Amino acid sequence: MALRRGPSGVGGQRSRAATFRVSLAAFLVVSVIAPLCFLVIRGKGSASYGHMDFLTDPNGQVIDIIKANLDDSGPLSLNISRPNGFPSSWVYVNSDSAGKQDAVIDGRKATEQETPKNKDIKEASQKDIKEAVPDHPESTDTPIKIARRVLRQRRKEKRAAELVQYNSEATVKLENAAIERSKAVDSAVLGKYNIWRKENVNENSDTTVRAIRDQIIMAEVYAGIAKSKNRLDLYEELMLRLKESQRALGDTSIDADLTRSPIEKMKLMGDTLSKSRMRLHDCGLVTQKLRAMLQAADEQVRSLKKQSIFLSQLAAKTIPNAIHCLSMRLTIAYYLLPPEKRKFPNTEKLEDPTLYHYALFSDNVLAASVVVNSTIMNAKEPEKHVFHLVTDKLNFGAMNMWFLLNPPGSATIHVENVDEFKWLNSSYCPVLKQLESASMKEYYFKADHPTTLSAGSSNLKYRNPKYLSMLNHLRFYLPQVYPKLDKILFLDDDIVVQKDLTPLWSVDLKGKVNGAVETCGQSFHRFDKYLNFSNPHISRHFSPNACGWAYGMNVFDLKEWKKRDITGIYHKWQNMNEGRTLWKLGTLPPGLITFYGLTQPLDKSWHVLGLGYNPTVDRSEIENAAVVHYNGNMKPWLEIAMTKYRPYWTKHIKYDHPMLKMCKLSE
Repeated sequence: MALRRGPSGVGGQRSRAATFRVSLAAFLVVSVIAPLCFLVIRGKGSASYGHMDFLTDPNGQVIDIIKANLDDSGPLSLNISRPNGFPSSWVYVNSDSAGKQDAVIDGRKATEQETPKNKDIKEASQKDIKEAVPDHPESTDTPIKIARRVLRQRRKEKRAAELVQYNSEATVKLENAAIERSKAVDSAVLGKYNIWRKENVNENSDTTVRAIRDQIIMAEVYAGIAKSKNRLDLYEELMLRLKESQRALGDTSIDADLTRSPIEKMKLMGDTLSKSRMRLHDCGLVTQKLRAMLQAADEQVRSLKKQSIFLSQLAAKTIPNAIHCLSMRLTIAYYLLPPEKRKFPNTEKLEDPTLYHYALFSDNVLAASVVVNSTIMNAKEPEKHVFHLVTDKLNFGAMNMWFLLNPPGSATIHVENVDEFKWLNSSYCPVLKQLESASMKEYYFKADHPTTLSAGSSNLKYRNPKYLSMLNHLRFYLPQVYPKLDKILFLDDDIVVQKDLTPLWSVDLKGKVNGAVETCGQSFHRFDKYLNFSNPHISRHFSPNACGWAYGMNVFDLKEWKKRDITGIYHKWQNMNEGRTLWKLGTLPPGLITFYGLTQPLDKSWHVLGLGYNPTVDRSEIENAAVVHYNGNMKPWLEIAMTKYRPYWTKHIKYDHPMLKMCKLSE
């Protein structure tokens, strides 16, 4: 095969020569011509910028891109820059022998638009700038920096003011909320001083009195130390000042009642105490004396508390003179009446089971009258209401005479004497049998012969007549007292009726015997409060958490009572408690046992309790209650009654009655 040669070899050589010549020309342009053009343009630019001697824009505003750097070894240098960066040609430093400083900046004109930030800077007053930076020639801060500092300071002050205002508003809200909560607090706590009362608006009303009492305490301390160290002169001076201060202070409790004398004695006492402190002060001895005084005061408080309990129980078991006077006058008037005038009308209604029958057992004439009057006042059909009142022999005449003089309108009333119930004797009634025993007489009447008030306080409650009187235990014999009745409403004599009670006769007891309001709230007033659950007889038959209920207003189904032999159940447990090992006293514990599982709860609005011991009973509950009960020691007819609850009772008494006036009975 023959090979052909073409012109390709000669053409390739020519192409390589042409490429070399183009590369050489490009190199000459880049290395020679371009630098010459750059130098020419640079010279023109420098000439155009060199005439600018000021660093302000056309509006006279300092340009915010200038940074001043002062070098100790050289002149002032101004670097012109922007956040987005400038070419290096924008930096120029110049200095002359006179110390003048010129800076070169960009010849391009800044935009005329004014940002909100610059606007705020302009609003900064020249006064604020002068105050922010004093006139020091060496200061290097520019006006723009000063203006910014002023604005930052203003923002801090504004924020601080907002926080202070917020804190003030929050404090006011908390105070208002606390005031609103305090309005709901009942400050009328018996025997308790409450600083939130309106009369105690001055929180420092007893500052001086307390200071004098503090002086008396310290005088007693130093007097004891002075006597122990045989500093008799100082001891006598302290005792003298002590007696003077005690005599001058007396029973004063607030500064407004102080005379000039206690203030003068206070100054003299202060001088004596200062002298004693210098001569006798010993921290160990003072602490020891104060601790001993504290212990003595604690013992005294305990003793006074026991005495207070004793006197409260003593007052609860006594009858005020005015009520005793009323009973005596009524008794005399009754026995002066001829026998034919001692009878009440409507005796045929006493055994009519279709009427509304009430059982009331009391030896207090005034209390019984309030129960009857308040019931009749609120009854819709008073002519259908029958009151069965039982009292003792001592008050039988007075009770009859009062209702003969003050008949309960169209209602029927009948008064009986418990001592005339011949069937109620010691052979039938366990309580009467136990009261005749020597051990019971020792327990109730002698009570270990206490020699002091505080020692007898724990035993006095057992000697209260209500625990020994058969009037209190007669509630367990209702079918025997009223054999022909089917249902009866039992009322205590320390209650007030505020609504019509006739709907109670139509309440469905669901086959149970007793209708009552329950009193348990959480752990209070449950069976373990009244019964001894360490005794196996109690623990086997009853639950300690079973809910208690209240005597005072109870609906009893006498038919169901007879069917279940409730009186027999009561006798059984009363006989078992002869040694008082199941419960201590009263009729509520045996009532809880006797009617265990046989009590139907009623709505709480039927019967509100606590007005004889609880100062915090809700007012709305009292107002809405059908019956309010003054259970406790503070009965409404006693001087120790709580004044806030007493008007509910006194409004049913006619104090202008001649008998009440003769005995000086008043509100």
